[in-house]
Amino acid sequence: MIYEIIIKETHRGLWYSDGVLEHVLEAGRYEVPAWNGFGRRKPKVEVVLVDVRVRDLTIKGQEILTADKVAIRVSIIVQFRVIDPRAAMHEVEKYEDRLYSDVQLAARRSLASMTLEEILTNRNRLSEDILAEVKESAGGYGVAIFRADVKDLVFPGNLQEIMNKVLAAERMSQAQLVEARTKAETEVIAAEAKGRIQREQASTIAEAQRLAASTEAEVQRVRTEADVDALKARADAAVAYTNHPALLRLRELETLQELSKQANARIYIGFNKHMNLEGEGEATE
Repeated sequence: MIYEIIIKETHRGLWYSDGVLEHVLEAGRYEVPAWNGFGRRKPKVEVVLVDVRVRDLTIKGQEILTADKVAIRVSIIVQFRVIDPRAAMHEVEKYEDRLYSDVQLAARRSLASMTLEEILTNRNRLSEDILAEVKESAGGYGVAIFRADVKDLVFPGNLQEIMNKVLAAERMSQAQLVEARTKAETEVIAAEAKGRIQREQASTIAEAQRLAASTEAEVQRVRTEADVDALKARADAAVAYTNHPALLRLRELETLQELSKQANARIYIGFNKHMNLEGEGEATE
């Protein structure tokens, strides 16, 4: 008579024949001969399943004295996996109980060598110590440890109150530091912005002054050139009048003509005075 057994990917099977381990079965379907105890003797076959998934083991409430004699209660969570089903079932009676004891003792030795301050500031050391101490021994009975972390850490009542006050003070100090740093950064940004604005204003004013000076200089140059041109024109006219007196007389007549157009204008023309015998002279307006 034969029956079947199916082994899932999450497990491995140990095939025993008359109590002797013959095979380690991987995932799959297997036919197992049944033993009825009658007739021709057949070997008795037994298949034992071993879970090979990653699992967690919690070491609860271990009260330990630190190096500075402070009693603390600690809980540790261990992540492990069976990597050698044969060793896990044969080397120790119960590999989970053995792993629990090994981690417990390793944690006690590690914490007992640390002060309270070291425990609070460097919890990773506990994990490193446990892994360093237990990894090799656990491998001897087919178990691999991946992590060992502090899950809970409980202090005595008065110490817990003190720790809470210390933590509150630290948080307040950090908040004040952040506030002061933010204020300082804001002031720096404001000062930089103010300086940038002042520089831009100074640059704008300087540019405006430069443009004004340039414009004034250009206006003055144009005026000077105009004055020079006027003087040259007058000089040329003077030369022309000197060389040609008729031109000067013509200019005088043009000027008199322009003045005569104004009603309020008075023109005084001096003529040579002819004295009569009685010595009287006459001027005409």
